[in-house]
Parts: sequence; structure tokens; C-alpha cells
Amino acid sequence: MAKKRKKKSSKLKKLLITLLVLIILFIVLCFITPASEESGITADGEIQNLELPAPIPGEQIITHTGYTLSYNEEYELPSYVAYSLTRAEVLGGEERSDSFKADPDLRTGSASLDDYKGSGYDRGHMAPAADFKWSEDAMSDTFYLSNMCPQEPSFNRGIWADLEAVVRTMAYENEKVYVVTGPVLTDGPYETIGENEVAVPKRFYKVVLDYTDPDIKAIGFVLPNENSDKSLQSFAMTVDDVEEITGIDFYPALPDDQEEEIESRMSTSSWNFTGFLPTGETADPSELDYTAPSSSPADKVLNAAVGVFVEIKEEVFNLLGITEIAEAIGLV
Repeated sequence: MAKKRKKKSSKLKKLLITLLVLIILFIVLCFITPASEESGITADGEIQNLELPAPIPGEQIITHTGYTLSYNEEYELPSYVAYSLTRAEVLGGEERSDSFKADPDLRTGSASLDDYKGSGYDRGHMAPAADFKWSEDAMSDTFYLSNMCPQEPSFNRGIWADLEAVVRTMAYENEKVYVVTGPVLTDGPYETIGENEVAVPKRFYKVVLDYTDPDIKAIGFVLPNENSDKSLQSFAMTVDDVEEITGIDFYPALPDDQEEEIESRMSTSSWNFTGFLPTGETADPSELDYTAPSSSPADKVLNAAVGVFVEIKEEVFNLLGITEIAEAIGLV
């Protein structure tokens, strides 16, 4: 009897300590989150990290060479992949590597090559390899499976590839664009593939912002994961429309008045829908001085704290025996 009381007391003590740590982390997060949302202004007047959407609670954010992704562990897919693309970068000459691999930076592990094997689906890039021909490392990093989603072959190699080529034209003509792309993860349930149960999205989105004066503009697209002979213009919509469909807040670093104006309007006539073709030009090396998005000390603390917070939260639910209830109401 004494042993049982001692064991029960030990378990209760562990639970109380865990809850105390959880409360402390919650307080810390409340204080440092506002600072982490400030994008800042670079020395040349550009908005820092303009391409990044608002953080998605519970998801790990990973920065690879040239792009940033937010990973959805439930579906084993990126909720978004964000990057800027310049005129010089689309003129890069690096050869495609096809070095598909798991992402070592994911704490929970990414999908595997075996998940896609025999599935009938392509490993569809979110950040396209052809947008990262400006660097061997950048090209290689696009082949992490955390940057992939299952796509119908006719879609991946058809209208989706067409849209990717049009975005390169947009970057070439407008000097620089900010791109966010990914699967729509709000219309499940989904078919899954492989041992890791990778979700097969029904739709994919892409938003593009041109923030270069004098013609600042933005456009969004949502396409079904299937072959289509429709025009890309027929899938165009405002960024606000894409936000409503995906539940993601795009371009939060924009000044509030500009964000409201830019994201609520769209004109297909303002964009060139011709697929990009190499012009024979070569990139100016001085324009390819990519540096990884900077993180403030608060950002680094926040990312670490969020990771610990998620792990402790799951442990608490397990100790209380309410994991299934928490999952049902969307707490985990």
C-alpha cells in the first residue's frame, strides 16, 4: 500500500512540475511573441522577410537555402513554402539535381521516399527546382521531402508546371516577387499514401506579390490536383480569397493599410501569363548575394520555446489521459 501511495505521489509531483513549466513557458511566449512579429526594415528600405506568412500554431518553421517552410506534422506536408524570386535568380544556370531526400531538420521526421514509391503520385515541388538554379546548395535543398506534396502526374507536369513558369516570368518582368505556395489543408479528409500516411491534397494554392514601385500588385491561385486544360487566368483570385480558403495570413509584414488594399484587389491584365523561357542572358553574380533570413534573439527563443511547449503539452495530455479528447477538439 505504501509503495502505491509513493508511486502515486511521485506521478502527481511530476505532473505538477510539468504544469508549472508549461505555465512559465506560456507567460514567456505571451511576452516575446509581439517582438517576433516585427519584420523590420533593411538598410536599403526593404521590408525584411516580406514573403513569410504569419506563424501557424504548433508547426515547426524551417529555413533552407533560399526558402522557408512551415511543416504540418498531422498531414506530413508543408502548410506553406515561402521565398522571394528575383530577375537575376531566374537566369541561373545550375543543373537540376534530382537528389530527393528526407529533411534532417524536422524534429518529428518528414515523409520518406518509400511513402511515394508505387503510389502513382509525383513528388511535387512546392518551391520549384527551376526557381533555384542560382546556387548548387539552393537547388539541392529544394529536393527535401518536406518541400514535396503528392501530386497527380498530369497536374504536376501540366498546369502546375505552367503556373511555375509564369511565376518566373513575373519575377523576370517585375525584378522581384514574393511567393508563397502549398497544399490547401482545410478541406479534408484526405487519401493518404505510405507508412507515414502522407495526405494527398485535393487543391494547391500559390500567391505572388510584386512590391516594386510604381505598380505594386498581388495575385492568388487555387487549382485542383488534377489535369486541366483551362486557362491559368480562370483560377486567379485575390490574396484575400486564398486566405479565406487556406486559413493562412499572407504578407503580414506589409503595413496594415497597404496589406488591406493590395490583398483585396486583383487584375489578370496586370500580369504576363507567358511561361518563362531562358533569354540567353546570364545572371549578374553581384545580384546573387543570398543570405538566409535573419532571426532576432527573440525569434530564436520563440522557436525553441514553441518546440518545447508543444512537447510538454503532449506529455501533460498523456499524463492526464485526455489525449484523445484534446485531439478531437484540435488542441494537439
